[in-house]
Amino acid sequence: MTVHTMKADVLVVGGGIAGMQSALDLADQGYHVVLVEKEPSIGGKMIMLSKVFPTLDCCSCITTPKMSAVAHHDNIELLTYCEVKSINTGLNSGYTVQIAQKPRYVDIDTCTGCRQCEYACPIDVPSAFDRNLGAVRAIRVPFSTAVPQKAVLDIENCLLCGKCEKVCPVEAIDFSQQPETFEIEVEAIILATGFELTPTNAKAEYGGGKLLNVIDALVMERLLAPTGPYGHVLRPSDGKEPGSIAYVQCAGSRDKTLGVEYCSRVCCMYAIKQAMLLSGALPLADITIYYMDIRTFGKGYEQFYQNAKAMGIEFVKGKVARIRQDEDQNPVVRVEMIEDGSKVVERTHDLVVLSVGMVPAFDPHPLYGVPTADDGFAAIPAPNIRPSLTATPGIFATGTAAGPMDIVDSIVMASAAAAEAAAYLEETHSPLPQFTAAKEAVHV
Repeated sequence: MTVHTMKADVLVVGGGIAGMQSALDLADQGYHVVLVEKEPSIGGKMIMLSKVFPTLDCCSCITTPKMSAVAHHDNIELLTYCEVKSINTGLNSGYTVQIAQKPRYVDIDTCTGCRQCEYACPIDVPSAFDRNLGAVRAIRVPFSTAVPQKAVLDIENCLLCGKCEKVCPVEAIDFSQQPETFEIEVEAIILATGFELTPTNAKAEYGGGKLLNVIDALVMERLLAPTGPYGHVLRPSDGKEPGSIAYVQCAGSRDKTLGVEYCSRVCCMYAIKQAMLLSGALPLADITIYYMDIRTFGKGYEQFYQNAKAMGIEFVKGKVARIRQDEDQNPVVRVEMIEDGSKVVERTHDLVVLSVGMVPAFDPHPLYGVPTADDGFAAIPAPNIRPSLTATPGIFATGTAAGPMDIVDSIVMASAAAAEAAAYLEETHSPLPQFTAAKEAVHV
């Protein structure tokens, strides 16, 4: 299907919690929004999490309604499995953005999300959603609460056996799909491109990603999540239920050797949250958090920390120097005990979780002309006055595109970016009167 030029008021790049909130705020004000997401489903990192701190509310229960609201809003055009390829300044004002639609090899207008193709597919591949702990089929709906609920085919791992095509009741499989490009004319752009984690193998001292029972915090989130790969917390090497779990704080932040000198702001709290959840999932497990400083800065965060200590979680002030493993693949942590005369000891655990930090997922400067700060995130000239305004007119940054922050701050920032974009639109033009007349049929 050929996709032609569209017109909208605002382009939101990124379908995580911040991008969705900005899109909904603008759409509710009557502006017409195009939301572009590079993955087959919106939801971002938040849909992968188990619970949020400090309330311990279910992440899916918060995120899924927003995903559904975005998909069904009359003023939002949702484009998934798409990427921005180029951007040019418009003739009068605004921007002309070229979008590339990656092929799903499934006709999304026809697909009903019945998963018959997934059940028939003979090929298993590692599940990126489950951090490669579980397996999915080469053709599948991305995850149980994906929006849109449409299948996507991993053509690189496909045998072209045709089994999915034979069982599809609506004949939606299309092996001939090709990448497509189209243009969107917009007046403003909101960057909600999110973050990535500091790589687990960044520090050779911590196993360099080679120790099976040294994992990152997002892997633990999937183990704790009700939709996780095992339905229980098991260590990766042998499927054993861990009886001793340790967290190593600042494993990817506040470290000049990694080039990540800043505090990622969420690591202390997600480690405490996971430790509390583990106390419920594994009541007999010993849980230790090795920390340099505990930074509980938000509303209710300090009480959350005190509750964790009251639950019996051990907090050890010390710097972990090295992690190795013994003959049973148990991680052995070498740590300097700061509050015990700086004594250096080695302690054995069944599982170690590295509290890795946040790094930028995307450099906005080459494509959007948005300068970056020393930390690599989008530079915000006046963060205390206009926290989403970049140096490029008409382009705003929100969520972790602008710097490390937790979910609460990301949502607040998203609404701030939407307000800034709305004010900018009011200064430059009036909203498009007929959005539906300006757009062609588009793959989502």
